Amino acid sequence: MHYKAFLKTTSALLVVGAGLMTIPATCAWIYDEGDFAAFAWTILGSVLLGGPTFFLLRSKQRMSVKEEFVLVVIGWLLITAVSSIPFVLHGAIPSFTDAFFEVMSGYTTTGSTLLTDIEALPKGLLFWRNMTHFIGGMGMIVLYLTLFSGAGSTRLFRAEAAPGQGLTGVKMLPRLQETLRWLWVIYVGLNVVATLIFWAGGMSLYDALIHASSAVATGGFSSRNASFGHFNSAYLDWMVILFMFIGGMDFVLHFQLISRNWEEVWNNTEIKAYLGVVMVLCVGVSWFLWESGTYASIAEACRYGFFQVVSIITTTGFATADYELWPHTSQILIFLCLFIGASSSSTTSGIRIIHLVIIWRSISHTARTLLQPMAVNPIQINRRPLPPVIINGVVAFFTLHILCLLLGSVLLTFLDPRDFWSSLNAVMATLWNNGPAFSTVGPTDNFSHFSDPATWLLSFAMLAGRLDLYTVLIFFFPSFWRS
Repeated sequence: MHYKAFLKTTSALLVVGAGLMTIPATCAWIYDEGDFAAFAWTILGSVLLGGPTFFLLRSKQRMSVKEEFVLVVIGWLLITAVSSIPFVLHGAIPSFTDAFFEVMSGYTTTGSTLLTDIEALPKGLLFWRNMTHFIGGMGMIVLYLTLFSGAGSTRLFRAEAAPGQGLTGVKMLPRLQETLRWLWVIYVGLNVVATLIFWAGGMSLYDALIHASSAVATGGFSSRNASFGHFNSAYLDWMVILFMFIGGMDFVLHFQLISRNWEEVWNNTEIKAYLGVVMVLCVGVSWFLWESGTYASIAEACRYGFFQVVSIITTTGFATADYELWPHTSQILIFLCLFIGASSSSTTSGIRIIHLVIIWRSISHTARTLLQPMAVNPIQINRRPLPPVIINGVVAFFTLHILCLLLGSVLLTFLDPRDFWSSLNAVMATLWNNGPAFSTVGPTDNFSHFSDPATWLLSFAMLAGRLDLYTVLIFFFPSFWRS
């Protein structure tokens, strides 16, 4: 174990976390609502704990693959724990278990919450709560690698399941540091544009900043108890639909659009599937809403139908209506969105569309092979043959997701006795970083009714889902611990 390199990196994460916390601390000082001291003590503690090791320890050691996996998981747990402290010190969320859940939900861009009165939080803590979305959308390890050039490897980047990594191996740029810089340029640029558009639409600058970070990071935290429905604005609804959709796009594709690499954009399989699936589901839900008389006009039905489909399929989790009161036909389509997800290499989590496309094409390929055993018909993505190792990996990834969903639901039922449907939805909402789902965790509900053991399980599910399962579950394989 390369202890010096490991301690140096974890200390750097603490120092970076303390630096980031000065932003909400400044907000707390400006609004003067009694939460500044909680930030000040946490910042001081983080600097005292991580500063000496970070500034004084010298290490040129290079961590092994196993150590880098450990670093990613420990780093996420450490920063989440430290980031929870201001909520506990202030008393806004007295329980460390609950505060850890809330912050983990922020960093993993899940958007699930235990809070029953969000608007009662001081402005500084509320801003920090949403800043975790902004940081988590890219990833805290990505931020570390960006700030400390040459301090890490591509393996760390991959282990965090950060945006900008195409499934097919297509890279934004040859060098990692160039890729990271462009990722932040695109990400921050989208946040700035979204903030200005929301501000121009009638939001306060404070609300605009919060909802822009939630939309682009596909997180779902809001500064309002009624979520995005608080604003009751068709203009804002359609604008946030646009940014949620963009946040759910492949960041490699964003770069190709900026670079005017039209051939790669045109050949991109996933964006075609993403657009097609979203449009079919949006039109389907809107039609059933209008046909059932839930909304008087087709325009109104489209506004609410498009909003909720895009919100759920991108794992954002904003709500403008209680879709559990909608017709069953619309609810079924919304439920499908939980399974489908948005694009790989985006700020979203879950199964994602490209994996389902590959599985479908694999099924079709097997059927064609039965009819024409001698035919050579390779599975193609982006008009390129897909290696069998990637196809096998996708099938394993999908299977692992379903197994984790079922096993997690059973375990949750034992830890917090309730009906299996409620447990299934709670695990779906957290494992796939959706935020809301159905039953007791619907769009108008929260997670405050779960016991402490269940809350820790759901926190773990959020982390596992954000890191695409393998980075966390690999710890449970005996081969990982063998020298």
